Amino acid sequence: VQLQASGGGLVQAGDSLKLSCAASGRAFSSYTMGWFRQAPGKEREFVAAIRSLGLTTYAGSVKGRFTISRDNAKNTVHLQMNILKPEDTAVYYCALRMGSAIVSTIGRANEYDYWGQGTLVTVSS
Repeated sequence: VQLQASGGGLVQAGDSLKLSCAASGRAFSSYTMGWFRQAPGKEREFVAAIRSLGLTTYAGSVKGRFTISRDNAKNTVHLQMNILKPEDTAVYYCALRMGSAIVSTIGRANEYDYWGQGTLVTVSS
């Protein structure tokens, strides 16, 4: 399985940006997909995830501003980011988990089997 993330860029605070992640392979619809981010000097943190049936989970810091969605016909997951803040600046990574996921562990990076290369999002104040 390969993941290709895209859509990062430089925006101003308050702007919107949409990230996409395309996955290779079959059975995409059965996978749990997640987005994580890593800011300079900080650890990688969970952003959002969507399970095979479309159930979503968000980190508290992005809830209400970010929306994760998936297009199973195109093997793609998206992250719509609105009302961006400077603290959202980070490299964003998409990740794939081949098995089912539960809410209590869906935010753990080690629960995911494959990772994309990351796309940089920079939000200026």
